[in-house]
Amino acid sequence: MLDRTNRGVALNWRKSSASEGEGDCVEVAAVDRSVLVRDSHDPSGGMIVLDSVEWRAFLGRIVDGVADRR
Repeated sequence: MLDRTNRGVALNWRKSSASEGEGDCVEVAAVDRSVLVRDSHDPSGGMIVLDSVEWRAFLGRIVDGVADRR
């Protein structure tokens, strides 16, 4: 789900400390029982809202290399 309704809300966005320079990266913020994910290069753009099950599946795909587009 793409969500643009949280604009103006103070969120604690976090980016991996392993992300350096101009590389591809996303930022995440927790809100209630959801995790918001946005492009670090376009923070004013939309964000994806994931519930806890979707978030764990997303992380699992990254760990398994399924999400690696290289």
